[in-house]
Amino acid sequence: MTTLVFGHKNPDTDSTGSPIIWAWYLDHIKGVEAKPVLWGEPNTEALFMLDHWNLDKPEILDGLEADTDVVIVDTNNPAELPDNINDTNITGIIDHHRLVAGLETRSPIEINIQPLACTATIMWKMIGKDWAQTPSEIKGAALSCILSDTLEFRSPTTTQEDKAIAWSIAEELGVDISDYAAQMFAAKSDVSSFSEAELLRMDSKEFDLDGTGLRVSVLETTSPAPLLARKDALMAAMPTVASEDDAAEVLLFIVDILNEEATLLVPNDTVKSIAEKSFDVTVSGDTVVLPGVMSRKKQIIPNLKM
Repeated sequence: MTTLVFGHKNPDTDSTGSPIIWAWYLDHIKGVEAKPVLWGEPNTEALFMLDHWNLDKPEILDGLEADTDVVIVDTNNPAELPDNINDTNITGIIDHHRLVAGLETRSPIEINIQPLACTATIMWKMIGKDWAQTPSEIKGAALSCILSDTLEFRSPTTTQEDKAIAWSIAEELGVDISDYAAQMFAAKSDVSSFSEAELLRMDSKEFDLDGTGLRVSVLETTSPAPLLARKDALMAAMPTVASEDDAAEVLLFIVDILNEEATLLVPNDTVKSIAEKSFDVTVSGDTVVLPGVMSRKKQIIPNLKM
């Protein structure tokens, strides 16, 4: 039986690249037949990574058969996984997010959750000496994942291990980190072809705040102006997206990578109240700038208050 390796819905670079890395490792090093798959179309940065390193885009699934062997990467949250995930045979979990209850395994498994910025960093450590056998395209995927999740080391989630491993891989590949990261972020910033609803779901997490369901969305960009020019349309789409996704509100943070700040769209009094209580700011319009806020995992979700 083929083991399927996948991450969360709405795949970003890490949730696209990490399944590719780990499926290669299982298949070529551990002798376990494995295949990377996705739950949705990769974002523009992830597509750039696939094209740059000549990697095949993993198959996009719309369902999962019971009893399938699976490895879950870059999440451990059932809300971000197929509805029948507990009907599968989960054989491993590799992640860098907080532990969320709800997954069930049929036997003891290896779970590796570490406080690092990127799943690919954990995989590099787990692969160990076998990294020497890794082909350049897999190394390129790992480097891409780390640079994406750390925002080229600007994110407060970045650790010294993430930096050291990224620099080591870049040296192996002969890649200039600044130049390559700039290309990645330019690809991520080009969202002109996406609808407002697609943008609100593109890099999004479901979060329960004191019994209130929220969709917490982040758009990371080196060019926030085009997104801010669409703020009225984005806010108009929020009620529909919230209703369709069974959420009370959609919170959209536009992260300016270069200026290291986030702009939160404020469509109503509820979001205004959340913003003021969570980030100690005064909101006077339909946006509020949050200096230094770049990480949903470390700076946004832990601070949210109703």
